[in-house]
Amino acid sequence: MANWHDGPGILHIGDATRVPLEVAASYKARTRGLLGRDGIDGALLLTPAASVHTFRMRFAIDVAHLDRNLRVLAVTTMPPGRLGLPRLRSRHVLEAEAGAMAGWGLLVGTRVNVDVSGRLMRG
Repeated sequence: MANWHDGPGILHIGDATRVPLEVAASYKARTRGLLGRDGIDGALLLTPAASVHTFRMRFAIDVAHLDRNLRVLAVTTMPPGRLGLPRLRSRHVLEAEAGAMAGWGLLVGTRVNVDVSGRLMRG
């Protein structure tokens, strides 16, 4: 099991797509998430996490639930003011601005990798 820490990283989707990433692994960082922001450049990885909400959010987000192997279990778009249901087997949640994940080609079944501090976390 990976030792996740708060901080910057790179999300690798397939062979060519690289997305700036923020990792929120501490309770404080996960609780804050995207609250109070007007957008995000790239994505936010909440770990561990099985569900999210968009209460008090200022913009709609794409949400991808990932299993322990960093494989996408589900992708959905959530407008502000919604409560997402927990996903069975979800260990991580990836958040981005609405529409971003389709542009990256992130689909159910896709396995992603995360580069944090020069270490590649593989699924």
